[in-house]
Amino acid sequence: MGRMAILLGVALVALVIFLSSVFIVDEREKALVLQFGQIKAVKEEPGLAVKIPFLQEVVRYDGRIQSLETESLEVTPADNVRLVVDAFARWRISDVEQFRRAAGGGGITTAEQRLENILNAELRAVLGSVTSSSVLSADRVGLMNQIRDAAIVQARALGVEVIDVRIKRADLPDQNLAATFARMQAEREREAADERARGQETAQRIRAQADRSALEIVSEARRDSDIVRGEADAERNRIFAEAFGKDEEFFAFYRSLSAYEEALKGENSQLVISPDSDFFNYLNSVDGAASQSSGAAATAN
Repeated sequence: MGRMAILLGVALVALVIFLSSVFIVDEREKALVLQFGQIKAVKEEPGLAVKIPFLQEVVRYDGRIQSLETESLEVTPADNVRLVVDAFARWRISDVEQFRRAAGGGGITTAEQRLENILNAELRAVLGSVTSSSVLSADRVGLMNQIRDAAIVQARALGVEVIDVRIKRADLPDQNLAATFARMQAEREREAADERARGQETAQRIRAQADRSALEIVSEARRDSDIVRGEADAERNRIFAEAFGKDEEFFAFYRSLSAYEEALKGENSQLVISPDSDFFNYLNSVDGAASQSSGAAATAN
């Protein structure tokens, strides 16, 4: 019975020693074997591993991609318009030995604090070299890439690989919003006033050119019409002269009819003139000729 108890005790001790000397590394983890605080082995491949029981300990770190959100940071771009910026980063442990030396016993918490300091410094450096309009425009993508590249270089000292950096928010501080909006409104109103002034200047110039062109066109048209009218009057006088030379009686007849037409225009025209006036010479001669013709006809009958 005593021998059985001894064997059981030895087996139990052996089991404890065996369990203390082996450990399992998960595929999502990276492990370090420490002896009195010194790194003795690095276990990054998943599976079963061994260590010296009671003398060595195992420290495990998450090997997956992790995220870090920075606290709201106030930066001042080149145009002195303050912005409140929120950013986040994606990172993972690339060198577990370097990570242990840099972070010490603080582990992930210490590494995140130091990584956040790096990101804040790069955010201030990169965003401080450009204007606020660049930060608030599509140029932000290029700025984020600059911050990421600079953070990658500095994070190597932590044994960390920075995968990506993104700016979540870039807004004006609440106390500056009203003043900024007022300034933006004043600038837009000034630009609108300049555009209106330029438009009015252009409109006046176009109107002046149009008025001058219209005056030139009208003057040329009047000149051409006067020339045509003068030529027509000359042609008419020539025709009249030829007609007068060919048949003086017809010309007198036409001129008399024209005179009667001009004198008796209107619906209620009245003309007071003596019957033996020269104005009615042609009518009197026509009436006399008609009377003589009537008398001759009567005598013949």
